[in-house]
Amino acid sequence: MKVTGFTFIRNAIVNDYPVNEAIRSVLPLCDEFVVALGNSSDETAALVKSIAPDKIRIIETIWDDSLREGGQVFAQETDKAMAAISPNTDWMIYIQGDECIHEKYLPLIRREMEENLNDKNIEALLLKYRHFYASYDYLAESRRWYRREVRILKNLPGIHSYRDAQGFRIKDRKLHVKLIDAYVYHYGWVKTPQALQGKVRNFNQFYQTETWIEENLPVQNTFDMHNADRLVKFKETHPAVIQDRIKATNWTFDQDITKMTPKMNFRRRALQKIEDLTGIRLFEYRNYKIVK
Repeated sequence: MKVTGFTFIRNAIVNDYPVNEAIRSVLPLCDEFVVALGNSSDETAALVKSIAPDKIRIIETIWDDSLREGGQVFAQETDKAMAAISPNTDWMIYIQGDECIHEKYLPLIRREMEENLNDKNIEALLLKYRHFYASYDYLAESRRWYRREVRILKNLPGIHSYRDAQGFRIKDRKLHVKLIDAYVYHYGWVKTPQALQGKVRNFNQFYQTETWIEENLPVQNTFDMHNADRLVKFKETHPAVIQDRIKATNWTFDQDITKMTPKMNFRRRALQKIEDLTGIRLFEYRNYKIVK
C-alpha cells in the first residue's frame, strides 16, 4: 500500500501558517509528500525545503490572483499538487497549512486505509474536526464550524478539489466515504485579535474585490471575538509536532468568555439546541455521502 501526502502553500511565514507542523503531523503515514509551493514573498520555500528532503517533492506554482469567485484558486492549487502524485499511489492524504493530525490517531488511520483499500464502496475517509480559536486553550463549537471533511482519499481517476478546496468530488459526484473516529486539529484561527482581523482581510482577497474589502473590513486593531459563536475549554493534549509553537506563543487570550454572548438569531439558537441535545446537525451541508 503506497500513501502520498499533498498540500499547497504560499506565504506561510507572513501569514503565520504552521505548515511545517502540518506536514510533519502526517509524514509518518506517507511514503512521499507533494507540495504545490506558490510564488511567495517570504521564506516559505526555504522552510518547506528544510522539512524532510528525503520525502518531500516540491512543485513550484504561480497563483492566479485574478480568481476571486468562491476561492477557486485554492482548489486550483490543490489540483496541481494532486496531479503530481505518483500513479501507483493507493491512498492520498490531504492536509492544509493550518491543520494537524494528532499522532494518537495515526495507527487508526493506517488501519482504516489497509482495511478499506480493496473495498470499492469506499472512496475516501471522512475525518472529524476540532477548531481552535484565539488560543490553543479554546475550541469554537457551533453550527457555523464544519464538523467533518474528507482528508484521506483513494487515487481514483477523475477526483478533483471542489469549490474552494474544502472537499473533493469525482467529476460532479460526491465521494462515497467512511466516517472514522479521528480528528483534524484546525489552528487557522489561533491568533491575536489584531492578527485575526488581518487574517480575515487577507483571506477575503481570494473572494472579494479590494474595494469591497476596504468598505467592509477596514484596518483596525480589534476583532469581534463573538465571531466564534461559542467557545469551550480544551482539556486534552495537542499534537507533539506543534508543542514547540505553543511554548513559543508570546501572547495570551485573556477575555472573559463567560461574558461572550453568541450572535445567533432564533433559528440558529434553536438548531444549536437540537444539536446539543441529540448530536444531530439538521440541514448540514455535506460534500460527501457516508456509506459505511
